[in-house]
Amino acid sequence: MPLNNGLKIFTGSSNPALTAAVCEYLGVSLGRAEIDKFPDGEKVIRVEDDVRGKDCFVVQSTCRPVDEHLVELLIYLDCLRRASAKRITAVIPYFGYARQDRKDEGRVPITAKLAANIITTAGASRVLTIDLHAQQLQGFFDIPVDHLTGELVLSKYFKDKKIDKLTVVSPDVGNMKTASKYASHLGGDLAIVHKRRVSGSEVQAREIIGEVDGRNVLMCDDIIATAGTVCSAAKLVKERGAEKIYVGATHGVFAGEALNRLGDAPIDEVVVTDTIPQNGESSKLHNIKVLTVSAMLGEAIKRIHKNESVSSLFEDF
Repeated sequence: MPLNNGLKIFTGSSNPALTAAVCEYLGVSLGRAEIDKFPDGEKVIRVEDDVRGKDCFVVQSTCRPVDEHLVELLIYLDCLRRASAKRITAVIPYFGYARQDRKDEGRVPITAKLAANIITTAGASRVLTIDLHAQQLQGFFDIPVDHLTGELVLSKYFKDKKIDKLTVVSPDVGNMKTASKYASHLGGDLAIVHKRRVSGSEVQAREIIGEVDGRNVLMCDDIIATAGTVCSAAKLVKERGAEKIYVGATHGVFAGEALNRLGDAPIDEVVVTDTIPQNGESSKLHNIKVLTVSAMLGEAIKRIHKNESVSSLFEDF
């Protein structure tokens, strides 16, 4: 089945470069649409291609400004639904509001569930996303969710670097499972940092379980937000004799003082993917490397369009 037969890919304003790379991988043209604003700031979207009976994909990360990009995605979905698209897949490389996934105190919302509900109500038939902050968020949606992982891209990059004397360090206990996967794939040892959170943006690393003296260290996570955890852990492993320190994450949010912290920390390389565009202040970080997830996303879109297995992608990619 030719990919152009019934397949339409559209982009929101959050990450058009990633969508263009996905289209290039698939060899298809980007769907034509106009995103504009009314004088009062309300978004308006006009799809200029005929989508009746088509298999449509909308690529939109709900990164900063989170609310604006989320509402834009909802309008896009509603637009395609009312234009009689056969199936609409919301491709959300970075899903914002994922950290508000439970009531950990009284009188607070579960915003991850709210976002899942309104995306479904707006017209999404299914969701394709990468590294949700918690795996159980897939169950918040009442539609199919294809959940990819940036580990496929990050592991290949670090494997190609052939880092010797490698120890994969989990910057906190909660990330131990992820660190264990990287250690297994890359053939490294495993260590864990015990931390204490001082405030919402400040973390103190206290102790290391495992050996880092004379070792090259890799710390990987799904997200770097304020960078407090990873920078505190990097300083600790450096004090304990680590040689080179590499940090990898799928989503480079870089909020608050994150870039200053990463610039001051004893980190040799910070590797993130383009689920969130890194073309602003983060591009000034001297040791940052951005990998693309376009091939992985493109392959998943192709398999969804052809009704083939997406889970086997983890074996083939």
